[in-house]
This record gives sequence, structure tokens and C-alpha cells, in this order.
Amino acid sequence: MLASGTVIHDAVIHLLNEQPLLADLPTPPTTGDLVLVCTNLRMMNRKRPVFVDDAASTFVFPYSQIRFVEIPIPRGAASAEGEPRPARVEEPDEIELDEDLLRRVREL
Repeated sequence: MLASGTVIHDAVIHLLNEQPLLADLPTPPTTGDLVLVCTNLRMMNRKRPVFVDDAASTFVFPYSQIRFVEIPIPRGAASAEGEPRPARVEEPDEIELDEDLLRRVREL
């Protein structure tokens, strides 16, 4: 759990029908919130969005316009506090090709 007064850096805000945005959250979201307050809004490539005039502004998004918010786990905090660690994705050594699918694609 985050300590109160801790700024959450690089949270990813997934808006409805828009590209995700990176932002800093001054306080962790709670279940009773109606809006998400954030600062330092930027695109995923860390550049300022065209609709932002002043990068130092505070932005307020209603939760009705947000699909979900990704909050990064601080390094080392997951194992120390017993919270679940992110799932490790193991890639297969070799990809198995579907010969039937390849044949149908070639016939097109």
C-alpha cells in the first residue's frame, strides 16, 4: 500500500476511445472518487499532448470517461509487503506454425 502524501509517477490513464496517457497522481484513487485528479500529463512517448497548454496544470477526468488506470508498483515494494508480483510472461522457445493456415493464406 502507498503511504499517504506519496505521488504516484507514470500512472497510465486509459480514456474511452482515446490513446492512453501518462500522468502523475498526487493521491491514490479511492472507491468513493468521482473524478481522477492528475498532473504532468503526457503521451506514452513522454511528449506533451497537443491539447495541453501548460504542462504544470492540474487535470481532472471524470471516471465515466476512463476505462481503467494502471498504477505502477514501486520497485521492491511488492515482495516486501506481500502483494502479488506481476505475472512473468514466458515466451516459447520456438513458434509452432499451423501448416493448414499457411496453405489457406497462400491460396488467397
